Amino acid sequence: MHKATEFRLEARPQVPEAIGQLEVLANDLFYSWDHGVRSLFARIDLRLWQKVEHNPKLFLRRVSQQRLTEAADDRVFLAEYRRVLSSYEAYLEAEPGPEVQEALASDSSLVAYFCAEFGFHESFPIYSGGLGILAGDHCKAASDLGLPFVAVGLLYQQGYFIQTIDAQGHQIARYQCHASDELPISPVEADGKQMTISVPFPGRDVHARVWQARVGHICLYLLDSNTPENNADNAEDRQLTLQLYGGDSSTRISQEMLLGIGGTRVLKGLGIEPTAWHINEGHAAFQILERCRIAMTTGLTFDAALEAVAGATLFTTHTPVAAGHDIFPRELLAHNLGPYLEQSGLDFDQVFTLGARNGGDSFNMTSLGLCGSRFHNGVSRIHGGVASQMESDIWPQIPPDENPIGYITNGVHVPTFLAPEWASLFDMQAPNWKSELRNPSFWEFVDKIPDYHYWSVHKALKQQMAEFTVRRLRRQHNRNGTGHSVTQRMARQLASPEKDALVIGFARRFATYKRATLIFSDLARLERLLTNPDHPVVIVFAGKAHPQDAPGQQLIKVIHDLSMQPSLMGHILLLEDYDQAMARRLLSGVDIWLNTPEYPKEASGTSGEKAALNGALNLSVLDGWWGEGYDGTNGWAITPRNTDLDPEFRNREEARDLLDLLEQEIIPLYYDRASQGYSRGWVTRSKASMKTILPRFNAQRMVMDYVRNYYQPATAQGLRLAADNAALARELAEWKARVLKAWHGVTIHAHGCVEDRCAWNETVTVTVSVALNGLAPQDVRVECLVAPECTGTHAEPGPNRFILEPAGEDQGKTLFSARITPPYPGLQTLRIRMCPYHEAQTHPLELGAMLWV
Repeated sequence: MHKATEFRLEARPQVPEAIGQLEVLANDLFYSWDHGVRSLFARIDLRLWQKVEHNPKLFLRRVSQQRLTEAADDRVFLAEYRRVLSSYEAYLEAEPGPEVQEALASDSSLVAYFCAEFGFHESFPIYSGGLGILAGDHCKAASDLGLPFVAVGLLYQQGYFIQTIDAQGHQIARYQCHASDELPISPVEADGKQMTISVPFPGRDVHARVWQARVGHICLYLLDSNTPENNADNAEDRQLTLQLYGGDSSTRISQEMLLGIGGTRVLKGLGIEPTAWHINEGHAAFQILERCRIAMTTGLTFDAALEAVAGATLFTTHTPVAAGHDIFPRELLAHNLGPYLEQSGLDFDQVFTLGARNGGDSFNMTSLGLCGSRFHNGVSRIHGGVASQMESDIWPQIPPDENPIGYITNGVHVPTFLAPEWASLFDMQAPNWKSELRNPSFWEFVDKIPDYHYWSVHKALKQQMAEFTVRRLRRQHNRNGTGHSVTQRMARQLASPEKDALVIGFARRFATYKRATLIFSDLARLERLLTNPDHPVVIVFAGKAHPQDAPGQQLIKVIHDLSMQPSLMGHILLLEDYDQAMARRLLSGVDIWLNTPEYPKEASGTSGEKAALNGALNLSVLDGWWGEGYDGTNGWAITPRNTDLDPEFRNREEARDLLDLLEQEIIPLYYDRASQGYSRGWVTRSKASMKTILPRFNAQRMVMDYVRNYYQPATAQGLRLAADNAALARELAEWKARVLKAWHGVTIHAHGCVEDRCAWNETVTVTVSVALNGLAPQDVRVECLVAPECTGTHAEPGPNRFILEPAGEDQGKTLFSARITPPYPGLQTLRIRMCPYHEAQTHPLELGAMLWV
């Protein structure tokens, strides 16, 4: 039978003038963290709001004219509308605080932040997981603080995949295109039309349209290759920004060229001149080459341009897992980057050296990021140490714990992830709490909240989470054809509020190192704990595995199969299509947030921070942020075993610790309810979690750490190196070349003997002789490190570093000497070393050269 042709027609409503600013609110990602803005749209038509997945712009295209007219005539709605609009306008008018203005003057400073993904809200799906959510939170906090800040990324038509899990537990990935007029973006105009940029590729230029998204006080620029200017015969160019983390290595390197090189050209074309550049993970590191190209047009050599660029650049690495670092074969790099390098006047071998590791034949984007920047950091204290070890070959002679990689521990955006019920309670208890997010002592007020009031808020959020989870489970299993009786059994624990079962949440990316199935290591014991009729426990799992990650997808299948076992049904639940909307429900409603990564592979992790904001208690391996957050009273910790041990033994022992904590501490404490109907001990621990974690692990604290430790110094160093046509950058590049050429022939030896004992107030003379191989004495710094063998009760350790000064020559060698008063009592060790020194270096050990006596 002939199928009738279908025509699509969209009748768009007209927003009444009385509520016309709804369109402004829909086009500012301020809505992604302001509950009041989102509630306006929900009040107009709740069912449609849910159907359009909380997308305000799409909502205004689909809502009926009648509903809009009714809202414009509703006095109660208009009062709330005016209140929300007044709050929004006050937010935009707010000036940066004195701390920000002092560090980064808005008229002379600007931070440019590049990232491959940004996770602001489920309605703007250009993110996959933790990196994107963190980037979104970084931008939100920058807006809150009033930073001079601009962000750059890619606009993916399909974004990351939508996940379904079939009746056999297989992950099914599907993609959905999102029209630009359904997203909170607008075209960037130039000469009366949408701005485009181009990047040289093999045999053609690839063009990209430029869009902007407003994020409160700041702007995010996004590049989109789906433009008619790209040759219609080459679909790959138009599809370059189709999917996030899709395609093969050729697609990935092409996306990264567009992001790094194209993104820099966007800012240049708009006349935006950042003073500090933040490369958030290696995907955007090609911006270093484009900025060098621009600097070289003023007459700089490549080496001098690199110094000028690197001095103003921060590179953040986010993963201690090797697979998380993009590595491209030399041939692929030469093919894809060749035309750009040829047009730019950049030498391929010089560029390749920046990304090559130990003379290898592949190009590492993390290496490019590190070699093209002078400020570097990991994202937790533990990860900073791990990254220093992993990347130590960049600075081959420097002890890893002294190389230039530092750390700033990730934090989360409180207004985004704090449930509105908690925000309302804080408004009553401490009205100025929003301005005290970085003041730990202020949050002691949490202890003064009456226990019953505190617990009633948690109970209400838990009930909302349970209802949400049951709805999603039923929809998921009804689609898969699961019988009604089975679905009812799966929901029975959560659907019974009177049982108030202990609920554990585990929701994150399904990567093998995150060990989602560690808790199943002793399944018989776990089953006994979960199914105790007097003390039932429910574990809710959610998360996606990359479509090409077969082991990660197998984890999902294992959990699915266990959830369908009759003996565990209703106690193990698996939800599909984890996104920010689901995250907000789970994080605010569970009792325990579980995290069992393989130490030390969790760079930071932020989901546990979000759960703690809402009073959930973390049960986690001491890795990532939890290594700093856990204090013995605010959750439970699993101590990781030595990494040198057999992995199976480590897994077994850590799984035993996990089950011991559940059986001996967590479940008994939760169910110790007495007559009041809740556990006072649990509430005490929950309050400790909230008050200790919220002020220390929020995004405002994180961003201010970046301002003080990196953005302000990078701005100052970049301006210093660029002054007088980059005179200091030229000098520094020439000095480095001279030092590196001579360093192989430099030696250092002890000269004479050091006395082996002296009185506590006497001095000893330390002298070394140095063969400088043509270098001048001022090109090096010689220092003596003094460390105690045993300090005892000595309270003042004194200085442990003494500089040896030039002291003449002996037999053609330069002498360096210092008189040292022993800083410690008793036996102490003296060690002498030498490294190159120039006052223009950003970090004293950035050259990676050091010799010891």
